[in-house]
Amino acid sequence: MTHDHTHDHSKDHAHSHNHEHNHEHNHEHNHEHNHEHNHEHNHEQAKEMTLEQKLNTLFSHWIDHNDSHKDNFLSWAAKARTAGLTEVASSLEQAGSLSQEVTKKLEDALAKL
Repeated sequence: MTHDHTHDHSKDHAHSHNHEHNHEHNHEHNHEHNHEHNHEHNHEQAKEMTLEQKLNTLFSHWIDHNDSHKDNFLSWAAKARTAGLTEVASSLEQAGSLSQEVTKKLEDALAKL
């Protein structure tokens, strides 16, 4: 006979353990576990981030992301220039330059934060 058990172990929080047992005979039995679970996480509700904390995180992300675009634009500008696509290269270089200006504005805002 096969049967499943679900057990609730309440130390810091509840979670289930499923156990399967194969028996050659039928009987009822009490199935208890005498052990503790040590978990290194906190179940207290996380405090809401302040606007300043959110902006700090966003500025860091935006700066990195924008710099990545700038680098990509300049890399493709160099490839375009090598291929003789001077007008395309010029536009990509301008996009890279504008991206650098955006990064400077984001860094300035982060510094003021």
